[in-house]
Amino acid sequence: MIADLQCVVLDCSDPAVLAAFYQALLGGAVNQQDKRWAVGEEWATLHTPSGLVLAFQRVADYRPPLWPDPDRPQQFHLDFSVADLDQAQEQVLAQGATTLDDGSDGRSWRVYADPAGHPFCLVRH
Repeated sequence: MIADLQCVVLDCSDPAVLAAFYQALLGGAVNQQDKRWAVGEEWATLHTPSGLVLAFQRVADYRPPLWPDPDRPQQFHLDFSVADLDQAQEQVLAQGATTLDDGSDGRSWRVYADPAGHPFCLVRH
């Protein structure tokens, strides 16, 4: 095992509105204090009663998916919690991932693509 699933992140135009929608659907707490995320205009979270965390990220010029239209596919990414970013990076690259953003500015996460091109993040816990 390389990582634990930390949360599922959905792109959107208004993180607060989408967080409130999913809170009405699933219950839980919007923007609950959590050292893993800073919330604000660009980012919101929902901690559900089951323990699942959904996050909502503002995207400039957001265009919603038109399922099942492949020209406007589904839009989300997974965040995985790891103890050691360098070690986890080595392991996911060995499994076929590619680096999209190496986090060279010193932040606590890095962005990769799985072998099919879906983005995901490794986040130091």
